[in-house]
Amino acid sequence: MTVKTTLSFTDRHHKYLTEKVSEGVFASQSSAVAAAIEQMMQDEEERDLALASVADEIRSRLETPLEEYLDWDEMIAEVRKDLEAAHGK
Repeated sequence: MTVKTTLSFTDRHHKYLTEKVSEGVFASQSSAVAAAIEQMMQDEEERDLALASVADEIRSRLETPLEEYLDWDEMIAEVRKDLEAAHGK
């Protein structure tokens, strides 16, 4: 189902839309606006997923017992050991 509506654009945006339609990138200005809205929706969904992943990781780390944390020197030693193993030293 489609809904007819009226939109207003700046001269810059109108020129851009008109150019993209004349170049054949979009069939109409309406399809260009619809594509932009779809992209916004996809961006928002991806952002929500990324934020949820970060929140899950933070929760997971908060549940890690303190005794499992490495102190700074131990962490640097582990990283050095991993780097040396990766480079065959």
